[in-house]
Amino acid sequence: MLSHYLLIVLGAVSAALFVWRFTTVLVRYIRTVTCLHNDQQRYFARPSHNYSWFQKNILYAPIFSKRHNREFQISSALNVGTLPSRLQLLFLLAYLGTNVAFCVMTIDFSGPLGQVAALVRNRTGYLAVVNMIPLFLMAGRNNPLINLLGISFDTFNLLHRWFGRIVMLEAVAHTVAWLVSNASKNGWSAAFNTAITVKFLMWGFISTSAMIALCIQASSIFRHAYYETFKIAHIALAILAVLGLWFHLDLKKLPQLKYLYAVCALWIFDRAARFLRVGYRNIGAGGTKTLVEALPGGACRVTVTMARPWDFRPGQHAYLYMPSIGFWQSHPFTVAWSDEAEQLDGEKGLPMDRHDVLYQKKTSVSFIIRGRTGFTGALYSRAAANPDGKLVTRCLVEGPYRGSQRLHSYGTVMLFAGGVGVTQAVPHVRDLVAGYSNGTVATRKVIMVWVIQTPEHLEWIRPWMTEILAMEKRREVLRIMLFVSRPRSTKEIHSPSATVQMFPGRPNIDTLLGMEMENQVGTMAVSVCGPGALSDEVRRAVRNKQYNGAVDFVEEAFSW
Repeated sequence: MLSHYLLIVLGAVSAALFVWRFTTVLVRYIRTVTCLHNDQQRYFARPSHNYSWFQKNILYAPIFSKRHNREFQISSALNVGTLPSRLQLLFLLAYLGTNVAFCVMTIDFSGPLGQVAALVRNRTGYLAVVNMIPLFLMAGRNNPLINLLGISFDTFNLLHRWFGRIVMLEAVAHTVAWLVSNASKNGWSAAFNTAITVKFLMWGFISTSAMIALCIQASSIFRHAYYETFKIAHIALAILAVLGLWFHLDLKKLPQLKYLYAVCALWIFDRAARFLRVGYRNIGAGGTKTLVEALPGGACRVTVTMARPWDFRPGQHAYLYMPSIGFWQSHPFTVAWSDEAEQLDGEKGLPMDRHDVLYQKKTSVSFIIRGRTGFTGALYSRAAANPDGKLVTRCLVEGPYRGSQRLHSYGTVMLFAGGVGVTQAVPHVRDLVAGYSNGTVATRKVIMVWVIQTPEHLEWIRPWMTEILAMEKRREVLRIMLFVSRPRSTKEIHSPSATVQMFPGRPNIDTLLGMEMENQVGTMAVSVCGPGALSDEVRRAVRNKQYNGAVDFVEEAFSW
């Protein structure tokens, strides 16, 4: 029954999150419709004292004062990861406490050691198997809860890591409890000998050992230093752990095997969905065609002409497979831009007839990838090695995966970006400017703040910004502020116009946010995508301004 209680707990949490998700979507819809023809939106600009307290102290709060997404780095190659938010920590502690309580409640610890150990063994083993269901669900790219609950893959990835540690601890407790129970009757030497000679026990020991190895190699230090190797080893160890557990349960026909069926079904579903996505998006109509352009600042622009149309939304991401760069690897990148393109046929490049034009219309999607180590470094080097800095290669795109929430219901939108984090901001800018021009959004003010190291990084998005700056009514709604943190000279810093301004140094987030809130229109959304230090600084500023006006915080991050 304890396993049923645990699943009920998870189901109750999911139901509560679904109600929260439905409520927020409904509120945003009502706000959008109400403000379509309201340029002041004063009602929605006023903060709610209780909700502001909740956002400041629970929803947006780090564990301590400021640090959340900034990594703890030992050196340039080694770091020990990031901290969860306060709300995430509360959930993890509550869930861990629930597991501990289910493992020990109603046990009389004053009884015989062997009997107590046997009870602990049964409960920890049962719960370890049950917890593998959410563990594998959260690891999947096609996790249905991402869209259903409105929770990002990044959050589920964090929960996956901590649920994995809980499963490992329960597996270790299960193994130790069995050893204690057996040793209390036959001695420790006989207990260890039995564990490695009896077949079903040996497979259980193998599974536990694989889980321990999984948690060690998945620690942030190894994960960041050897990511490509980590992924292969992680999958191999996970398969070994599941196989070992399968034989351990099947040889004794234990009832927990039914939960392992669900685990395997989730894994097969995710892999099959990924395979189908890749096949559908990249096969047919000549397949995908990819152009990689080396850009200043060690980045490259990857433009993929898809085999099939793509319904693009801001904030979407996709996984790229490039066999010539990394045969078995796939890496996630935010889609920075999308266009509809017609592939022409015939000797003079003219469409043959109307049907062919409609059939051959394709979607091109573009990514900005900063060359660092491993896959991204090799990609940039290959493109830069060509005389024209361009590389035509084969690329398979897996996606699109869920984009960030639409910002249509906010009267004021402030987008902070650092470095390649601008790939998250640019689609929102185009979407909101187009919506303002068409009268389909509540947005009346869009401010994009981009922090770059040198002016040459502007080349990353120059063709797209040229198109945005030429959009109808752009000057009425959009302002761009560029901050150059490492200019070679002050001559590089010049503002092209009153709505596109450039400044030396780093921005004062508190000051910028305060200035915009003085003339805030409607509810404000503050979004950030960039280095952890920038994200934490924007988060802190938003929390400090909670009682000054209605302001929501949206953080786009992908921690791995």
